[in-house]
Amino acid sequence: MEYLYAPWRSDYVTRKKIEGCVFCHIYNHPQDDEEQFVLYRDEFCFMVMNKYPYNPGHFMIIPNMHTDAIEELDEECWLRISLLARKSVKMLKEGFGAKGVNIGMNLGSSAGAGIAEHVHMHIVPRWERDTNFITTIGHTRVYSTEFGRVYKKIKNLLPEYID
Repeated sequence: MEYLYAPWRSDYVTRKKIEGCVFCHIYNHPQDDEEQFVLYRDEFCFMVMNKYPYNPGHFMIIPNMHTDAIEELDEECWLRISLLARKSVKMLKEGFGAKGVNIGMNLGSSAGAGIAEHVHMHIVPRWERDTNFITTIGHTRVYSTEFGRVYKKIKNLLPEYID
């Protein structure tokens, strides 16, 4: 048997499980922003690092309103999410060194949403050769840097790109 050591996962298996919508929990507990890896908040939405990222720097933009349907978001909220996405792309390219960025929303569990009850937009920085055989053959993603360091770097970049 082979072992893959991932000591950073110990927090996941030992921490208290959040009941209900995890995004509503994060929204309702701003005092826990550092612990929850929240990057930004305003009156319409917040940005939080994805705890199970596709790539280093993968975060989400999430409306404050609990809904599973983007058509229920008011126009001002949707425009703010879109503006933050655009500014986030610039930040990831200029400040984080990404060569490309994926933006996506999986609306509903049938569309692949892991947290289907609360819409959220994924912002994923990309680089040439950022995937390899282990993803396809071993069904394992290799996260190439320490999660907390990436969080701090992006959080420190935000004031320069997002007002």
